Amino acid sequence: MGFIDLSGSLGRHFGSIGVALNEISTSLSVTGAEHLTVTGPAAPRAKKCVSKLCEALHVSDQLNITIETAIPEHVGLGSGTQMSLAIGAALNEFYGLGLTVREIAAVTDRGLRSGIGIGVFEQGGLVVDGGRGEKTVTPPVLAHMDVPDDWRFILVFDQRGQGLHGQQEIQAFKELPPFPENEAARLCYLLLMQGLPAVAENDIIKFGDVITQLQRSVGEHFSSAQGGVFTSPEVAAAMQWLEQQGAVAIGQTSWGPTGFCAIDGLQLAESIADRARQAFAHFDKLSFVVASARNSGGDVFVG
Repeated sequence: MGFIDLSGSLGRHFGSIGVALNEISTSLSVTGAEHLTVTGPAAPRAKKCVSKLCEALHVSDQLNITIETAIPEHVGLGSGTQMSLAIGAALNEFYGLGLTVREIAAVTDRGLRSGIGIGVFEQGGLVVDGGRGEKTVTPPVLAHMDVPDDWRFILVFDQRGQGLHGQQEIQAFKELPPFPENEAARLCYLLLMQGLPAVAENDIIKFGDVITQLQRSVGEHFSSAQGGVFTSPEVAAAMQWLEQQGAVAIGQTSWGPTGFCAIDGLQLAESIADRARQAFAHFDKLSFVVASARNSGGDVFVG
């Protein structure tokens, strides 16, 4: 849902807020085998991750790994972190290594900027991380809260493209102008004294206003690298329409192109999403998904 200080002007870099979702997930199974085989969606990426983990953890890669579901890659939903942690958690259980999620994340170089993916894998819900300081290994979780059961999120996908990632993302961060210190301070105050209390008091309107302000600030800062506040003009149009229908917390996930917003109540969220599909039927690459918050971390089952 956004960064707090992109330049480290107040002493720590990044810091971010995010929410775990149920409907967009990564699920896989691991069994022993004569040699390494990885099948299913995102298999090439998963295979590289398995090889890296097995080497780092000093365990055999004689495994059969089946990817059952995978979060779409490079659309701002933390697919790389969730894949790495899911595989790491599975290997940890399979070999009885006794590692924590944080230790797995460190081995896979996760949390170099946002710590949300690690935090939600650990415990789900809404997470605020403290960014990176001089001695940070993985960004610490500063706040964790359950999201009210009735809140829903509408995700807007643009299937034509991906957000910045890899070397492009690294270069973009290098070329961004300094993030103003007074703006970082304002966002910190908004989040701590308005956004988080709104979650505690089930006030989606106030929470949504804070997220919209944070997203607008960060989006404008990113605009030179991504072509505007939103990466996709079509997603931008859809988000404007959704806001007019009463949606709150208007924003883009990471570098996008996925947009998101929040609605109070499943029935209303489904109704608005249905109307959005009709209103934007001429953009055949746009899709709308209603998602619920997941207030628990990743699951590991032994069969």
